[in-house]
Amino acid sequence: MSAIRPAAVAGTFYPAEPAELRRTLAGLLAALPADAGMPAPKALIVPHAGYVYSGAVAARAYACLAGLRGRIRRVVLLGPAHRVYVRGLALPEAERFATPLGEVALDLPGMRALSVLPQVTANAAAHRFEHSLEVQLPFLQQALGEFSLLPLAVGDATGAEAAEVLEAAWGGDETLIVISSDLSHFHGDAEARRLDGRTVAAILALEPRLSHEQACGATPVNGLILAARRHGLHPVALDVRNSGAASGDLDRVVGYAAFAFAPKAAADPAERDRGETLLALARGEIAGRLGQPAAAPASADWLRRPGASFVTLTCAGELRGCVGSLAAHRPLGEDVRENAVAAAFRDPRFAPLTQAEFGRVRVEVSVLSPSEPIVAASEAEALARLRPHVDGVVFEYGHHRSTFLPQVWEHLPEPAAFLAQLKRKAGLAADFWSDAVRLSRYTVSKWKESEPAA
Repeated sequence: MSAIRPAAVAGTFYPAEPAELRRTLAGLLAALPADAGMPAPKALIVPHAGYVYSGAVAARAYACLAGLRGRIRRVVLLGPAHRVYVRGLALPEAERFATPLGEVALDLPGMRALSVLPQVTANAAAHRFEHSLEVQLPFLQQALGEFSLLPLAVGDATGAEAAEVLEAAWGGDETLIVISSDLSHFHGDAEARRLDGRTVAAILALEPRLSHEQACGATPVNGLILAARRHGLHPVALDVRNSGAASGDLDRVVGYAAFAFAPKAAADPAERDRGETLLALARGEIAGRLGQPAAAPASADWLRRPGASFVTLTCAGELRGCVGSLAAHRPLGEDVRENAVAAAFRDPRFAPLTQAEFGRVRVEVSVLSPSEPIVAASEAEALARLRPHVDGVVFEYGHHRSTFLPQVWEHLPEPAAFLAQLKRKAGLAADFWSDAVRLSRYTVSKWKESEPAA
């Protein structure tokens, strides 16, 4: 294994001199409008041509990472293999990737974990001159500083195979997924705009059937779309244009687009405002009960409508309280306030929250959809019907009852383990099953404070 994969396209696709490269990146990012970013994307789709052609579009995606330096510590990067035939997806045979801005350490444990998948191989040749991955690295270095990288060159594979790899590497808030892809190639400007418009519409509709005529990175894009559907991510188109805008040649253009994928609540400004209101309501109610000054509770009309919520408190990443309502039985604002107080002071698993802890606590509010039954004739059928990372699940058997929010899938990603722990929470054995078991599911819109308030 070669320890370092050196930069192969510095000086052609982007500047090779470090100071010039930094100025180029800073200029591309500084040219953006003030609202170019969006909160905490989980995934980006970014073009990979030379910076003079697609750098401005790529910058629109990387502007979304403003404020996430130190929070995102790992990047999973997939791009199409242009120079070497690859069956499946290829990992590099290196420990670090180099650019003019320095070296990026590879996520060696993550690479080993992926290598057990049949569609994943190690192929140094596939990475040696591959530009689709390399051109993303200076932007990531500029935006994130230090991070580990898990790069894959994608060749002859299916979208489902790419989605399986993404699922295995998904991680939590510390992990960003980046898919490198251009759109259509070498059409006239008008035809390219028509074709790329259809491609953009398909991505926004989460339709995982793109062809390589639509996008050179169609396979990893399709994989991301499948994963986004599973994880409830919402895509936003940040910029769409083609090379004609930079070159002036409108006869043979290449299409570029930038997308960000985030939970729907984070991507929708109205939902963001709603979440900020609910988080302030929950924190303010706890502060008031601790004798601290608190702002007057909000009084929007939607807060007076019936709603069901859960309020979760964490401290240093550990659960500190969680109480909620499974069905709407009072105004949503009142429900959030009462559940916040219960999570802070009446969760029987924890001592009441103290003033010393309050500043370190992180508040999360989840608003539940109405539940619907999961109709299944057996436990195996029930497991097959569960939607990991989407469903909150209610388990009922006689007087035994329990629920897990969809967030619990992050810790119990396998349906069998998820259901087993749900039964244990209800006071039953992990292998218990009866025809009298009733399961139902719901979804949530959730908002979490980015940092403790102190």
